[in-house]
Amino acid sequence: MYAAATDEFVMPANKWWPRDHQMRLWNYLQSGGDRAVAIWHRRAGKDEICLHHAAMSALRRVGNYWHALPEYNQCRKAIWTAINAHTGKRRIDEAFPPEIRANTVDNEMFIRLHNGSTWQCIGSDRYGTAALGAGPAGITYSEYATANPSAWAYHRPMLQEKQGMGGFYYHPRGHNHAKSIVEYAQRTKGWFAEVLTAEQTGALTPAELAEALSEYQSLYGLDMGTAAYEQEYLCSFSAAVVGAYYAREMAEVRNEGRITEAAGRAASCAGAPRLGSRRRQRYQHLVVSNARRAARHP
Repeated sequence: MYAAATDEFVMPANKWWPRDHQMRLWNYLQSGGDRAVAIWHRRAGKDEICLHHAAMSALRRVGNYWHALPEYNQCRKAIWTAINAHTGKRRIDEAFPPEIRANTVDNEMFIRLHNGSTWQCIGSDRYGTAALGAGPAGITYSEYATANPSAWAYHRPMLQEKQGMGGFYYHPRGHNHAKSIVEYAQRTKGWFAEVLTAEQTGALTPAELAEALSEYQSLYGLDMGTAAYEQEYLCSFSAAVVGAYYAREMAEVRNEGRITEAAGRAASCAGAPRLGSRRRQRYQHLVVSNARRAARHP
């Protein structure tokens, strides 16, 4: 493992070191990997590892580094002023100690290092205006599942020009752009892709997980509470999204393989609803088999 030395101390700062379940991602990033997708459960340390990697990268290579939240107004609470409950220190101070900083601009959530590198919090919702004229050497997309996917389309050419690092860190929010990008990463050479559940990392004890499940079920009911738990702690893309209509039923038919592609117009199917032509066409892509349901309920 590499440790970046300064005149006075060793990086990563504050004697930080990755936990066991973080090592595979850390090794990939520190060895120069430039595209990573990590779907980790809640409290697994996604932002923690990204901040320390950004600090190390900024010392090695002079450039602009961004940490993007889905919305700009989330940055201050989630990252800039966030306190590590285990140490009582601000997370950015742990990763970017004062000794390596030239200046800090609080109202812009901006840090400049002595070597000229910069690090800043941005919002994916402002991807156009925030990135004007900039050439990032690395971008971290935190909570990417709820971010504007257009941000990556806009930022990618900038990173490509600089041969920069792009990382996507989140837990699932249904079948959306975040599911698409991890599937792309899993089949693409050079990309890092990893899904880690709370049962795999050991970051939380079985008693803590049981308590979380019980609390969710008490608050949201058996079905939606279980779905919330599976989404947050088991990284399930198929778990019903809390508040969605027929979410549990749709998750069930997906898991049972009862959704298939169908050729032709839905209007030709027996029992298809008589709707306007534009709306009728939408039905041709989604067919849910009732065979198993009929078998269970004759």
